[in-house]
Amino acid sequence: MDAQGRGRADDIDPADQWVLNPNTGEYELRLAPSAPQSGVPSPRKPRSPEAAPPARTRTEAPGRSRPETPGRAVPPPRRRRGAPEEPLPGRRGRRPAKKASKSRKVLLWTGGAMAFVLVAGAGAAYFYIEHLNDNIASVSDDGASTGGFSKDKAINILLIGTDKRTGKGNGSYGDAGSVGHADTTILLHVSKDRSNATALSIPRDLIVDVPDCPTTQEDGTQKIIPGTQQVRFNTSLGQDGRTPSCTARTVTELTGVKPDNFMVADFNAVKTLTSAVGGVEVCLAKDIKDPDSKLDLPKGEHTIEGEQALAFVRTRHAVGFGGDLSRIGLQQQFLSALMRKLKSNDTLTNPSKMLDLAEAGTKALTVDSQLDSIGKLKDLGLELGKLDTKNLTFTTVPVIDNPAEKVKATVVLNESTAPQVFDMIRNDVSFTAVKERKKKEAAAVAARLKGAKAPASEVRVRILNGGAVAGSAQETLSWLQNEEGVTKSENAGNAPAPLAKTTLEYAPDQADQARRLADLMGLSGSAMKPGESVTNDQGLPAMTLTLGKDFEGAGVSLTAPAKAPEGVQKSTADKVECAK
Repeated sequence: MDAQGRGRADDIDPADQWVLNPNTGEYELRLAPSAPQSGVPSPRKPRSPEAAPPARTRTEAPGRSRPETPGRAVPPPRRRRGAPEEPLPGRRGRRPAKKASKSRKVLLWTGGAMAFVLVAGAGAAYFYIEHLNDNIASVSDDGASTGGFSKDKAINILLIGTDKRTGKGNGSYGDAGSVGHADTTILLHVSKDRSNATALSIPRDLIVDVPDCPTTQEDGTQKIIPGTQQVRFNTSLGQDGRTPSCTARTVTELTGVKPDNFMVADFNAVKTLTSAVGGVEVCLAKDIKDPDSKLDLPKGEHTIEGEQALAFVRTRHAVGFGGDLSRIGLQQQFLSALMRKLKSNDTLTNPSKMLDLAEAGTKALTVDSQLDSIGKLKDLGLELGKLDTKNLTFTTVPVIDNPAEKVKATVVLNESTAPQVFDMIRNDVSFTAVKERKKKEAAAVAARLKGAKAPASEVRVRILNGGAVAGSAQETLSWLQNEEGVTKSENAGNAPAPLAKTTLEYAPDQADQARRLADLMGLSGSAMKPGESVTNDQGLPAMTLTLGKDFEGAGVSLTAPAKAPEGVQKSTADKVECAK
């Protein structure tokens, strides 16, 4: 207690400061017992100016008087930390802020595979607890990210779970001396309109090329760690001093998607986070007893947490074909179950549980240097919290056994399907059917391609380079004129600003020309932008083709696939599945 008899805010359990108002369904700050309060605040009725009380002066203790010093204002009473602000004398207090929806009530943070679930469970502004900032560890992004997610764009977050055996009791699992390789990696893509998301698992045993990686050392200096070709993906982290930024560069090299941010977590994340939410429900289609992971559970439904949860996500020999791909499927089922638990009222309406979860999540989390504060994580959480579990798809990079091996230990890309999966993510195409409104919008865009097409010789177009590699406009011009007969075309130089995607702008009376050019170049309906024509070098109206960063060369189709290729494994987070 201080000299004024007020309790210190630091001595109050944060979980005891929030109570549920049964009339509003909202959590509200509860004052200390020394402060006057009512059980449930009631709306304040408006008062006329005449009814306003007279200005109050400072009240002295009984039996004491205090003369006012001429020319000096009497200071207002000090406000106790956490107490609501008193209105000025003679004035009404501020109107209560508009309530946030329950879907925005939770702010969750973590890293690796677990980070995906926690941030996707997003929400509440009142978890601005400053000491959580001290829990968060960060590492340099070394220029491997876009510089951070944006609220008005699609979001790509790289989630890395390592096999580093730090923490109490973890040294007994597998390789106790592991430097922390990329054991579980998920590229989480969230659509621009937040209506859907795709969680793409990358197998640790996938053969990839790891690029050269500029890396910040502990003393702040930069070092380029040489890349290696045709090695396991998991060596992109830990091996030769590689940091998470090198894993991010490897993912970009593999998929063509540059992450906005990345997060990392080790074994402790699974244990502490599942315990914080009181366990998650999983289902087994058969008895499992795996001495390697230490999982021992009979067939049926179970609630697991802590060590048992870690054993569940680590087991592989007892499920499927006993390999890492089978374990990925098990982990996706587990993450779906954990996300459903986070979205449940049992979690969302429990302040104590949410505080435990925030503590556990921030302690288990390592983020890139562009995402190193509670405020940034809160903003990310609010964006990801808009997702509906039924439109969140888990899938895995399509692979086949490595044909170069007699004893199958690694996998390589399935070249017939993997490029299409990567294209869908790059072009923000959903793996699940979304709202009817979106279907109608998609139909309207597709309709731009339907109708008569003008002869190639009548197509008049100016070509701009808006982010493609140098020389792309001239390359396209030569291809169109010499191979496709589009002779009324010209190179107009560089665009005023770079574009992520190639676009074709045309006037209404040029729609037939636009359809012909779109057909030749493999442009989608979304790349066609009805607008106005421009004047070419001959003073005639022409369309404008701007080559964006997605342009891969003259004659290479720019149409994104409309759906996932046949045979690609996928599941949605809203469905309960039993591990087999």
